[in-house]
Amino acid sequence: MINFSKMHSLGNDFMVVDALSDAVTLKPEQIAKWGDRQRGIGFDQLLMVAPPSAPDCDFDYLIFNADGGEAEQCGNGTRCVTDFVRRRGLTQQTQLSWNSKGGIVRTAIRDDGMIETWLPEPQFQHARVPFQHSEAGRPPGQCVALETEHGEVQIVPVSLGNPHGVVFVDDVIELDVAGIGHALSHHEAFPERANIGFCQIVNKGFIRLRVFERGASETLACGSGASAAVAVGCQTGQLNSKVKVSLPGGKLRVEWPNSKGLIKLVGDSTFVYNGQLDI
Repeated sequence: MINFSKMHSLGNDFMVVDALSDAVTLKPEQIAKWGDRQRGIGFDQLLMVAPPSAPDCDFDYLIFNADGGEAEQCGNGTRCVTDFVRRRGLTQQTQLSWNSKGGIVRTAIRDDGMIETWLPEPQFQHARVPFQHSEAGRPPGQCVALETEHGEVQIVPVSLGNPHGVVFVDDVIELDVAGIGHALSHHEAFPERANIGFCQIVNKGFIRLRVFERGASETLACGSGASAAVAVGCQTGQLNSKVKVSLPGGKLRVEWPNSKGLIKLVGDSTFVYNGQLDI
């Protein structure tokens, strides 16, 4: 028996599993079965909260996509697990450190109920993404041309602990995110696949964004994707250090002071219901 909560942030929805009270081991096929929106619980990612395995961290934080594959990072998920451990009475702290596969993440609950997340510093070096291409020797942070069945696409690879590619577009509304996103996410240049963000810059402090997430298709919101888009925009001089990000599910705020160091993501978390499953 496992205990879980269904939660979401801006419609980016999660099954959050308590692996603190009882040891939990899940198989990819179990996760994929539960992730099915017609025959299972349905979610973009399954998040597991476990005892800390690293010093100076409060919890371990495991992330699995709806297809059962493990991911390294999830910006919106950090807010939901922070809310989860507070609701479950697992901690009374308002500032927490999380050990994820993509690095240490820190969160803080504000007085207004919003949750701040500090994600690892964006990495533009292609080997760190990882990104492998004939043009991979170009200076980090610049566009690289990738050939797809949808034509040539200019993309900037970046890592937020998990691999991302950012594509600047004139109009994000009418874009074929499913088709182009899938082609880029599975492109051989991304050996670990990648989340692909399509970014329309409205002004230097406001962008519209849609994200195709590996293992989940397009989601209503992607926190690390929003952070990746802002980081690339700052790196290329197109955005300010404080940016509002409009996603299909709602709005996030991203701050990257001086275009270096940790990048801050601010948003909410919503509880839906608690459940139990026999395994």
